[in-house]
Amino acid sequence: MVNPMTGTGTGSRTDVRAAAPGDGSLLLDDQLCFALYAASRAVTARYRPLLDELGLTYPQYLVLLVLWERDSISVRELGAALHLESSTLSPLLKRLEANGLLRRERRADDERSVALRLTRDGARLRERAGTVPLAIGDAMGLTPEQDALAKQLLRLLTANVTEG
Repeated sequence: MVNPMTGTGTGSRTDVRAAAPGDGSLLLDDQLCFALYAASRAVTARYRPLLDELGLTYPQYLVLLVLWERDSISVRELGAALHLESSTLSPLLKRLEANGLLRRERRADDERSVALRLTRDGARLRERAGTVPLAIGDAMGLTPEQDALAKQLLRLLTANVTEG
């Protein structure tokens, strides 16, 4: 079993001290990018059956999370919140609109800008989705402190890589 705080375990390569960032190691276990990739795939796979019950994909769920927090948002603001380009968002938003969960409207104050708003069905879906974070939290098995630290480190990593 691997200790999530130290990354060490028994009977595997993780027993050996991990290489320091930037030391040039080409061992798979020394690659932070692979640890992030594997974790992302595992978490997304864990979401899949929960979101299937809601008729959503993971990216659609992320869009709805933003809209449940802020009902009216521009496509540009949504893209910034999700770190996605408009070209990636467009088909996603069309699908959500076709499924009756949101509507796109030209802003009266700026015809070039499109506002996104939840429909009644989109707002109601929030209640059904309330069990998703609880199930994912249970699956992750982190303490509240570990959860907060993981988010803090991942946000820092994102900011650092984005700036560079």
